[in-house]
Amino acid sequence: MLIQLTYASRTAHILGPGDVKDILRSSQRNNTAAGVTGALCLTNGIFLQQLEGDRAAVNKLYHHIEKDPRHTDTQILDFSEIASRRFGDWSMGLVAATAENRQLFLKYSSKADFDPYSMSTATLRAFFDEVMLNVRWLS
Repeated sequence: MLIQLTYASRTAHILGPGDVKDILRSSQRNNTAAGVTGALCLTNGIFLQQLEGDRAAVNKLYHHIEKDPRHTDTQILDFSEIASRRFGDWSMGLVAATAENRQLFLKYSSKADFDPYSMSTATLRAFFDEVMLNVRWLS
């Protein structure tokens, strides 16, 4: 069974560009081995990530993330069974708050700063639908 899990967390400390690249590289390597795909958004010290794959693999990965000292205030925002993968081509794509992406982050936020903790499930899903179509991906 394929599932999709969306969670948010706050960075435990300020991450530099090297830290973000390390996270992306290790996510891509580990997710490929586990058969997990997804997208990671990082803005204003908040991670928003959507993971998809086998239920056991996604659950194992989420529990690993929950224990990672780089994350605090980890919360599952959406969890559902899916018929097909949205991010089938990416073991992990990164969406950062670049100037090109700023309007997209603000479009779905009820506050001046992007706050996925306050987003409804429908809003989160719409955000990731638009992410697939319109963002500048970093690799």
